[in-house]
Amino acid sequence: MKKPSATSRSQKKAARETLKLTVDSLDAEGIGLAPHDNRIALIPGALPGETVIAEVEHVGRTHIYTRLRKVLRNAPERSARIVCALERQCLGCPLIAMKYPEQLLFKQQRVAEALQRHQLLDDVEIPAVHASPEPTAYRASAKLAFARKREKVLIGLYRRGTHDVIDCPDCPVHHPLINRIAAVVRDEVQRQKISVYNPKHQRGCLRYLLVRISPTSGKALVTFVTNFRDLQQLPKLAKWLTRKIPAVIGVHQNINSSSGNVILGEETLRLQGLPDLIEQIGDIRLRIAPEAFFQINTLQATNIYQLVRRWAQLKKTDLAVDLYCGIGGIALHLARDTAQVFGIEYSKSAVRNAGDNAELNRLGNCRFIAGDAAEELQRLPLDGRNPALITLNPPRKGCTPEVVQAVGQLRPRQLIYVSCDPDSLARDLKILTENHYKIDRLQPVDMFPQTAHVETVVQLTRTKAG
Repeated sequence: MKKPSATSRSQKKAARETLKLTVDSLDAEGIGLAPHDNRIALIPGALPGETVIAEVEHVGRTHIYTRLRKVLRNAPERSARIVCALERQCLGCPLIAMKYPEQLLFKQQRVAEALQRHQLLDDVEIPAVHASPEPTAYRASAKLAFARKREKVLIGLYRRGTHDVIDCPDCPVHHPLINRIAAVVRDEVQRQKISVYNPKHQRGCLRYLLVRISPTSGKALVTFVTNFRDLQQLPKLAKWLTRKIPAVIGVHQNINSSSGNVILGEETLRLQGLPDLIEQIGDIRLRIAPEAFFQINTLQATNIYQLVRRWAQLKKTDLAVDLYCGIGGIALHLARDTAQVFGIEYSKSAVRNAGDNAELNRLGNCRFIAGDAAEELQRLPLDGRNPALITLNPPRKGCTPEVVQAVGQLRPRQLIYVSCDPDSLARDLKILTENHYKIDRLQPVDMFPQTAHVETVVQLTRTKAG
């Protein structure tokens, strides 16, 4: 057997090295940062002011990646209660060790710092973050990975930055029904010896378990993502699941034979029960298909949609446009107050879902369009009228320059921007304020407790100079 080289031995030794570090801040993802040896050490789970022992996992040119082993001195913000036994393994909730009021203060500061970098705070107040009604058990959807280790079936989350599946039998941020479904599926897959996908060999059947819950009705929709079409074991599993948990009203199979990290494939089959889930959001009912995206925190989504509607103050003669409309959540809330709402979304399946939702709510003044936001904005049949309102709810990367330009050309009286990333929000707000819009007010909302993410709703109005 070939002996390991001196270099490989030293690398293994370095990987086992532990450091005593003092954390001075958190990064945008909520990861603890500590200066060490002209580098920055990243320590997930550590809080500012704490002295910790961390194990070195990788040394880069500018950063040292570590795993928290022991807290020698606790920060006042650290909770005395252990919310999750797997917090140092999973790392999916980097703020879970922090008291909830302090999490809200951190997120408020995140928004303030992002806007300050673009000199946008002169006349803007950053109010307290709207707390989530449920800081735990709030997630109404989950995408869980299957794995097999020593013949044991695992269903859980990837450990942060890896493809190692951490079995999560009782995730504290998941709705309890999600945990219950995962538990009974885990047991039955183990009992029936259904094959689990191995990404290294690209073999096996089960890849992901997707669960969507309606907190208002207590019903669930389950989707098994598989490597190939299985019409033998999966229908039996679906039938058994709906018998075992009657709250599961529909079970689907999505086929994804790709070798990449994309979760869903293009083909979805209904195995058992209903085709979709109906959720009540305020006074709007939404039909949510298995592959549709919808906010994971239903209560906070309701609060955001109602806030947008309240701020908009639309009239029955107004036109409104909802960009990145998804399955129509914001557009449908606005439709009751205005003459017509146009929704634009790139995903064709989401647009079909949005149209179905308009029919479900008997809102005939909604028109949903699939396509590129910037291009479709320029094609809208507005008959020479300016929209009273354009809402923007883009993905984390924010709006493209083309979208911002197209929005400006339509000269809407007001804009309402719903952002899930303070940095891309601040960048886009800077451009808008340089093009005849001023920020009237904003409101941060905690959509994802225990994580560093924060939603922000911003209202802008067109200046007279524009």
